[in-house]
Amino acid sequence: MTVMEQRATRGAGAPTPPPAWQPRTDPAPLLPDAEPHRVLGTDAAADADPELLRRLYAEVVRGRRYNAQATALTKQGRLAVYPSTTGQEAAEVAAALALEERDWLFPSYRDTLAAVARGLDPVQALTLLRGDWHTGYDPREHRIAPLSTPLATQLPHAVGLAHAARLKGDDVVALAMVGDGGTSEGDFHEAMNFAAVWQAPVVFLVQNNGFAISVPLAKQTAAPSLAHKAVGYGMPGRLVDGNDAVAMHEVLTEAVTRARGGGGPTLIEAITYRMDAHTNADDATRYRSDAEVETWRAHDPILLLERELTERGLIDEAGMQAVRDDAERMAAALREAMNQDPVLDPMDLFTDVYAEETSQLREQAAQLRAELEAEAEASEGSQEGGGE
Repeated sequence: MTVMEQRATRGAGAPTPPPAWQPRTDPAPLLPDAEPHRVLGTDAAADADPELLRRLYAEVVRGRRYNAQATALTKQGRLAVYPSTTGQEAAEVAAALALEERDWLFPSYRDTLAAVARGLDPVQALTLLRGDWHTGYDPREHRIAPLSTPLATQLPHAVGLAHAARLKGDDVVALAMVGDGGTSEGDFHEAMNFAAVWQAPVVFLVQNNGFAISVPLAKQTAAPSLAHKAVGYGMPGRLVDGNDAVAMHEVLTEAVTRARGGGGPTLIEAITYRMDAHTNADDATRYRSDAEVETWRAHDPILLLERELTERGLIDEAGMQAVRDDAERMAAALREAMNQDPVLDPMDLFTDVYAEETSQLREQAAQLRAELEAEAEASEGSQEGGGE
């Protein structure tokens, strides 16, 4: 029997539970809809802003080419690893476009495209995955937190930043991105609970792409959907077609506006699909069929946008080719930059680790500096001896 049922069936002489037993809030408004929210392919698409449609299309096509080029770079040995978002571009792009410049994005390791769509240089977005530097960009400059490889650890950070911003009176929202696998981590639950209790201006975007590496969602949770988890924490849950760029932008914008206005956090689940393998080191054929992948290709986010744009006469073949040409120029510039060998300074290992260097870090830096100087002296001596 639920607490609400208990209250409804109590008789006049029944003992009254203490206030702590009473529901904190009505759960009904927090529950997600039974079906994912969609716009493209429905009557609601007629109200979609033409300029927004064109921009979403251009960004999604650019994102697809970015994914393809980054994947190719791994095969050429220019990237150590790349977790592709091919098939998920609509959710990635919508996340970036829903934010204002003053807001913060907290991406996972798979969300390099979201960072690029927010304005980060593609080369800087891939520097971490190349193994060249700590992050590859200044988080404060771009308002993009470092790409998080440990699952879900960026979520409590997003809550902390959002809560601190509100305490300071700053009009800032944090958008934290995570995969379906990350929702099984303790950090996810801690972040959700703190965000709801503090009513922090943060939006959680879960990209449910079907698999946590090779583990299907059914082996992670028995919940009706990941969006249903929101009600347990006291925040709204939204279920969205993650391949519908317009629906994603609409729901994310609503959640960001709600958070900025003091309405608290929202959990959004985007139903999408990872068309490529988990990374270049993964063999996806071991846990899913080609037929399953082909089924999702019919629901490709690019095809959905192209159908809407062409049916409304908002773009023609020349316009689509111009978008593809622009994406190709981006890929060519990325390829050229990544094919250049970087000049690395080992002492950069100690920069931007702490705001103020610890004594241990200074000691380690001094030790490495001494080793590098000794190697340089030995190399010079060897060269001088060989020349006599």
